Amino acid sequence: MVLSFDFTENATRGQIFDTLFNAMDEAQHKRFYEIIERAEVPEKHHRNIGEINKTIDALDAPDQVKNDLRSVYAILAAAEAKVHGCDVSQTHFHEVGKAGGIRNALAICAGFYVLAPEEVVATPIQPGEGEIECAHGVLSLPAPATAAILEGMPLAEPRMGGERCTPTSAALIKHFVKSFKE
Repeated sequence: MVLSFDFTENATRGQIFDTLFNAMDEAQHKRFYEIIERAEVPEKHHRNIGEINKTIDALDAPDQVKNDLRSVYAILAAAEAKVHGCDVSQTHFHEVGKAGGIRNALAICAGFYVLAPEEVVATPIQPGEGEIECAHGVLSLPAPATAAILEGMPLAEPRMGGERCTPTSAALIKHFVKSFKE
């Protein structure tokens, strides 16, 4: 199965999830929900990659889902370290370290696991443009961590207003998408 994503206007987690969910049949939906219901993420703020990895290790989920989730967070940590000029072990997560952020990334990793596509392709990625207010103040879009992750990947033109690709969605795309098409 070839799984195709259209990121020309939007490359958010919601866009990724919707594409995955819509590609699932009834049996795959059932398996997806079984994984998500068993994999409980504690309600706390996971502030660094070490805490994130401990939480992932403790999940009751297939090893492949946990490996994919670890990889996504490693991409996020590397990007944060790059933009803050620090070691990966010193990165500090904000939104992506919250339980809800981990659950969102987990759901997408579980979706890929259930679908088990042979190939994942996507259009160039819409990064968005403008400004956003976050824990670090007002930042230009794409946010610095998003821009760091997207380096080397094809970007859609013209740029559209607003945040169209987050650091988490960029990390998910970098991990799962192996080829791009126009």
